[in-house]
Amino acid sequence: MSGGVSVSEKIILLDRDGVVNYDSDDYIKSSKEWRPLPGSIQAISDLTQRGFRIYVITNQSGIGRGLFTVAALNRMHDKMRSLVAAKGGRIEGIYYCPHIPDDHCECRKPKVGLLRQLCAQENISTLRGVPFVGDSKSDLECAKQVDAQGILVKTGKGIRTVKQLTEPVTVPIFEDLAAVAKNLLEV
Repeated sequence: MSGGVSVSEKIILLDRDGVVNYDSDDYIKSSKEWRPLPGSIQAISDLTQRGFRIYVITNQSGIGRGLFTVAALNRMHDKMRSLVAAKGGRIEGIYYCPHIPDDHCECRKPKVGLLRQLCAQENISTLRGVPFVGDSKSDLECAKQVDAQGILVKTGKGIRTVKQLTEPVTVPIFEDLAAVAKNLLEV
């Protein structure tokens, strides 16, 4: 399914691994391993240049698992921001959960703690209708809890996620972030 995505505010939420960059079941542990997906950096730039504020919302349990440090994560994010800036774009903020699932924290998607942090820090009153682009069921569930517009991409774990969906698919599905951006910019 594809089609129009409503945009009530000029904010877009993006999962990171599998949406912006290649994902790995072995985790992305360094800036060397962090590689953007084709078209994702340009998509973020295009959205920024059309007035959208981009926020990355990402689970990073590799920290809690001891696979990489916060410093290594910051280097990955510096690389991502640098690549986006080089194309004329901007990422307004990056919110991440460093915990493992067994920690039962409030910030690990599908819980909405990261979104609450975002709203508090950025003085955002509602995320109703805001596009939330992800490749996993937890991204879609997180979006649904705050009335954001969940959007699924087939990159990363997206194709696996499509197969896991048991209810009728009620979210737009796109090939990748570039296709999402193209759709949003045509609205």
